Amino acid sequence: MKIIAAIILTGFLAYVVGVYGTLPWWSFVITSLIVAVAIHQRPGKAFLTGFAGVFLLWAGMALIKDAANEHILATKVAQVLPLGGSYLVLILLTGIIGGLVSGLAALTGTYLRK
Repeated sequence: MKIIAAIILTGFLAYVVGVYGTLPWWSFVITSLIVAVAIHQRPGKAFLTGFAGVFLLWAGMALIKDAANEHILATKVAQVLPLGGSYLVLILLTGIIGGLVSGLAALTGTYLRK
């Protein structure tokens, strides 16, 4: 149950800080660290909850924003990058990058708690 609560809280706080804050794009790192300190978990689970929370948020938001313009911009960006022109790979890559950064912040928060 702590895992689900940590995933939801991580994603929610990252969304709130990103949308309503005037902080830089990486400010979700601070919220992921705070959630990992507040909800005690083993290091592996903390990494996975931090990763999953922001991965789902970023990939979901990218998919919603991309569907609004019928995948035109993401397809063009995927053609510039070595992704074979696939907008889905670009969305997954976006989620993975955000998830890794958040997961490492949550892992750091778990080790700080110790």
